[in-house]
Order: sequence, then structure tokens, then C-alpha cells
Amino acid sequence: QVQLVESGGGLVQAGGSLSLSCAASGRTFSADGMGWFRQAPGKEREFVAAISWSGASTYYADSVKGRFTVSRNNAKNTVYLQMNSLKPEDTAVYYCAAHGGYSGAYAYTPRDMAYWGKGTLVTVSS
Repeated sequence: QVQLVESGGGLVQAGGSLSLSCAASGRTFSADGMGWFRQAPGKEREFVAAISWSGASTYYADSVKGRFTVSRNNAKNTVYLQMNSLKPEDTAVYYCAAHGGYSGAYAYTPRDMAYWGKGTLVTVSS
């Protein structure tokens, strides 16, 4: 059974940092592009960041560029999202996803992704 499990969410003050992890099991994703998405209450799920199979290529939404960093450790089958300078508008449930059919990084859409985690809540207070 393929699983993606996010962790590391929580409550943080504006300007603070959080580090999210996404651990995969049931299948290796070392050849797949991986992405992070988020969904705020009442809003559609949106792309946050993507990373290629090797980690050499990354892509970010304009809203998080320069503040968030995506990385991966294929030996651990894990993807990370380091979030700095957090803003109240970053509050959302953050989801990890695997492309499943492409190894590169670009502005993924939710429809591109084959596997999803259940999400972890990030709340940024002002």
C-alpha cells in the first residue's frame, strides 16, 4: 500500500519557521517528481513547490519564492519543505504529492499528481 505521510505542521507566529516532512512507503519515489500543495479554508488546492527526481531542479509558486525551500532524500524516501518568514496567508493544510509519471519539476497542478498524503495543518498567527 502506497502511503505519503506529512508531519511537522503546527502553530507559529508570523515571521517564524516550520519544517515539513513527507515520508513515503510502499513504493520508492526516487524516480518521480514530488510536490507540495496547500489548501486554505474555502479555497482551492494550490501548488507550492516541486522538486525533480534528483533534487537538482526545483520550482516554486511566486507567493513562496525566496521563503520556502523544497528538498529530498531519496535514500530515506522523504521530501521536505522548509518554510521561513511565514505569513498569516500561509495558513493552510499542506499536502505532499508524487507525480507518478514524470521526473522533472514545474508548476504542477493537482490533476498531475498520482499519489497524495492526507496533509498537515500549518497555522500562522499575526
